[in-house]
Order: sequence, then C-alpha cells, then structure tokens
Amino acid sequence: MIVLNSLRPTEEQMKMFMEFPDDKPIKMVNLLKFKNKAKYKDKRETALTGEEAYNIYSEEVINHLAKVGGKIIFWGKVKGLLLGEVEKLWDQVAIAEYPNKTAMITMFTNEDYLVSEQHRSAGLKGQLNIITQDE
Repeated sequence: MIVLNSLRPTEEQMKMFMEFPDDKPIKMVNLLKFKNKAKYKDKRETALTGEEAYNIYSEEVINHLAKVGGKIIFWGKVKGLLLGEVEKLWDQVAIAEYPNKTAMITMFTNEDYLVSEQHRSAGLKGQLNIITQDE
C-alpha cells in the first residue's frame, strides 16, 4: 500500500469530489503530519513549529466551519498504532462534519478562510483526507 500525504487534492480527486452527492452530511477524517518548523509562502521569519502554525489555523477554522453549519467532532494526538503498519504515523487526527459538499466548497472558497489557510499550509507537511458519509 502506498501512503502519500499531500496539501492539495489532485485533479482526479477534485473531479471525484465535485461529483460527490450533495444531499447528506460529510464527515471528513483528517490525518495530519506537521513540518518541524512552519514555513510561510510570504517567507516571513517565524519561530513557530509546524504544529503551532497549524494550531492557529485550527482555532480559526472552528468559526469558518460554524458559518457554513459545520463543526469539529473529534480532535486528538496520535499515540500509536494498534493494527496494521505504516512507515510513519501521523501527528494528529481531526474529524470535521459539514452539512453537505456545498458547505465545504463555500467555506474553502471564502476570502476569510483563505487568510486562515496560510497557517495550515505553513504548518502541514501533508495530510490524508478521508471522505465519509452515513449510508
């Protein structure tokens, strides 16, 4: 099994997401891996670790989620692996719930969200996003 953390979806993944049903809530499982040191696109000097930069994003994203009817339903640090095997574990796991696909798109394209997103990009080495829905 190949595991590849990323910061952005591929074109194929975006196409799949855009075709995803819009009639049910989505629970997005986020497996997060942080950079040792935050690196901002604007090259600003910072003493923040990747986790600290991401935590700024985390605090702000709660409000962005609320604006579209979403919420964080779980957040925790990865402590170990009970079953299976991966080369490197993730640092944290978060599960966000959105009312539907449209709510996610609305949030991710909002100008205020994009300001907060700079901290996500600065702090994350990569992540896996797993889309789930109740049957």
